[in-house]
Amino acid sequence: MQELVQIRPEMETALQELPILQYAVLPVSEVAFEQRIRFVCEHECPQYNTSWSCPPAVGTVEECRERCSAYTNCFLFSTISEVRDITDMEETLGTRMEHEEITREVVKLFQAFYGEVIALSTESCAVCSKCTWPDAPCRNPDRMFPCVESYGIVVSELAEKAGMDFMNGQNIVTWFSVIFFDRK
Repeated sequence: MQELVQIRPEMETALQELPILQYAVLPVSEVAFEQRIRFVCEHECPQYNTSWSCPPAVGTVEECRERCSAYTNCFLFSTISEVRDITDMEETLGTRMEHEEITREVVKLFQAFYGEVIALSTESCAVCSKCTWPDAPCRNPDRMFPCVESYGIVVSELAEKAGMDFMNGQNIVTWFSVIFFDRK
C-alpha cells in the first residue's frame, strides 16, 4: 500500500469537531472497484433498481470507477452508534440518519476546501419518501449520496487497507462514508 495522504491542517481541525470515530485519506488508486459487489446488489438487495442512489441508476461499476478516478484522493471515515440488539434491523437502520447528517457536514467541509467532490455513504437514498427513479430526475441530487457498495467498493476491504476498524464491539453499528476529492 502507498503511504497515506495528508489533508490540510485546517481541515484536520474542522474534522476534530465532528463525532467521527476514525478516518483515513488514501490515493484513489488504492480503491478497488469490483463487479462481485454489484452481483450482491442485484440479487440480494431489495433496493436494487428502486433509487437514484443504487444500481442500475448509478451506472456500471466501470463508469463509477471512471467517475471516481477523476479525483486524486479519497477520505474514508466511520461513525458508530450503540443499539440494544444489533440483530434488530429496524433499530440498527434507525441509527443511519445520524451518520448521514455527519456525512453532509463532512461534504460541506471538503467542498469548502477542495471544491467538487463525490460522496458515497450508507444510503440507498432515504431523502424522499418515494424516489423518482426511473421516471423523473432526482429531486435532491445535492442531498443524495449513492451507497458505497453501489459503486462496487468493498467497504470492509477499504477499511482494512486504511488501517481502520470495521467491527467496534457487540451492539455497536459502524457506518462508513467515502468522499472523493482533489479533482485532477
